[in-house]
Amino acid sequence: MRTLGLLFVFALFLAPSALARTEGLTLKVSHVLEPESHYHRGLLELDRLLRESSGGRMGLSIYHSAQLGSEKDAVEAVLMGTVEMTLVSSAPLSAYTDAFLVFDLPFVVRDRERLYAWLDGHHGRALLDSLRSFNLVGLGFWENGFRHLTNSRRPVARPEDLSGLKIRVMENPIHAATFRLFGAHPVPMPFGDLAFALKVGTVDGQENPLVIIYTSRFYESQRYLTLTGHFYSPAVLLASGSLWERKLTEEERRLIRSCEAKARAWERDFSRRTEEEVLSRLKERGMEVIAPDREVWMEACGPIYSQFEEKVGRTLLEIFLSSQSLSRSDGKISQ
Repeated sequence: MRTLGLLFVFALFLAPSALARTEGLTLKVSHVLEPESHYHRGLLELDRLLRESSGGRMGLSIYHSAQLGSEKDAVEAVLMGTVEMTLVSSAPLSAYTDAFLVFDLPFVVRDRERLYAWLDGHHGRALLDSLRSFNLVGLGFWENGFRHLTNSRRPVARPEDLSGLKIRVMENPIHAATFRLFGAHPVPMPFGDLAFALKVGTVDGQENPLVIIYTSRFYESQRYLTLTGHFYSPAVLLASGSLWERKLTEEERRLIRSCEAKARAWERDFSRRTEEEVLSRLKERGMEVIAPDREVWMEACGPIYSQFEEKVGRTLLEIFLSSQSLSRSDGKISQ
């Protein structure tokens, strides 16, 4: 009898999640964008799916607008297990593995559907799984979007028009190097500090997807919008390894993965559907929209690929470019 009791205690210690859960499970998830953003709307959909599929036993408590800190802070909190989940752009994850830098090269993504196939296939899964050694579980690649340029100073149609402008960029070496190559002064800065920096003139401009430009009300301080689409940013939904391995049952893990896949598809579709509507709203709010010759911008980026191909990984870069029907010639990327 004593042996059976010890075995029960041992099982309880090793796998508490395997026992019947007597209370509901609410997972804390953070992101840095506004409640109207595609991140927040997608997480609301995930919450709905989880509650519906679990009969109300599982759901999310969503913290928006950097309430729990920057993206870097959020990833570290999930790593330590103090926050269960976060939805962040892929850029901060390059601090854990250089392979995530492949998405940050300019103009390497030109077709969403090709990209989704790569992200949702075995290459994308391998990239997410590389985070497991850091106590991070990559659940899936969501959409951040194609990034466009805004500024308060002057119309920008060519890279040289950026000369001397202070442009906020993510804390990412490729982004900073690209804007330095264009002649701008890149200013790495957490997203949560950006709106204030634009208002007081600490920076002249920034670059983000259209839905973020609109929902963050950057049109209040930015007059000019240039539709460069220079970077594409995936977002990554991360879960704490401690949560995943020690606090969830196998059934709960399967439920989360199933609901995440549906919410991911919903969020991507929402992001694409709202782009045209958002652009119209930005024009209504006084932004002057410039449609540049993107080939000119692509031509200017050749040195960036040569500078970072070893850090990204030459084999990974070639595999990724091939999947997007792109190739390299004379240091430049073309279709």
